[in-house]
Amino acid sequence: MDPQKMNIVDHLSDLRKRLIIVIGFFFASLIVCFLFVDHIYHFLTSRSEEKLAILGPTDILSIYLKLAGIGAIAFTIPVAAYQTWRFVEPALTKQERRVSLMYVPALFVLFIAGLSFSYFVLFPMMYNFVLGLSNGNFELVITANDYFRFMINLSLPFGFLFELPVVVLFLSHIGLLNPYRLAKMRKPAYFLLCVVSITITPPDFVSDILVIIPLLLLYEGSVALSRLIHGKRLKRDYETALSAESVL
Repeated sequence: MDPQKMNIVDHLSDLRKRLIIVIGFFFASLIVCFLFVDHIYHFLTSRSEEKLAILGPTDILSIYLKLAGIGAIAFTIPVAAYQTWRFVEPALTKQERRVSLMYVPALFVLFIAGLSFSYFVLFPMMYNFVLGLSNGNFELVITANDYFRFMINLSLPFGFLFELPVVVLFLSHIGLLNPYRLAKMRKPAYFLLCVVSITITPPDFVSDILVIIPLLLLYEGSVALSRLIHGKRLKRDYETALSAESVL
């Protein structure tokens, strides 16, 4: 058999094995989270002073599966990142393997940080603002399904948005991004982040600032990380060039 074709088959087989590991871990985490979903439910509903209602028995299962699914995603992120690292590991140098392995815990920590920021800071502002719009004109009945849909739609994107520094760090490490390109993108990036912040927050200045500042700090932190990695790349390339010249 052609060695190149055999190599491709090996890569596909390895990819399948790692996908099975990730999917298997996700479902195992889903089961574990489902066993403790009652505790998760009581913790997350502590933000609501109103008694949550359900419209049918299927709502209970739907809500519990959503909560268990969010927990399973959080626990699966580092496993998926590690399996991705193992898949590309043969193509990396020893230094690149050591550095890129640091992305694995960073992805998990930043995802949890994004969820925590959204739940403890952003969600209470939005929830109280929306309820305040009723102004006593409505008989308020909040279903648990709507409550958690509102929470998840607000929190989950921030969990992934907080991954921005790690993504920028990785792209800078492989040379697709550099601090100069990010600096040129600063104005449109600031504008986009401000639009996102104003769109998802109540129409008051304090709420906008509370969300805009962390997002801008995330971007500036990404630029600083890119500058650090880019400087190391230039230094390594310069030393490689000097070594090549000395050999010649």
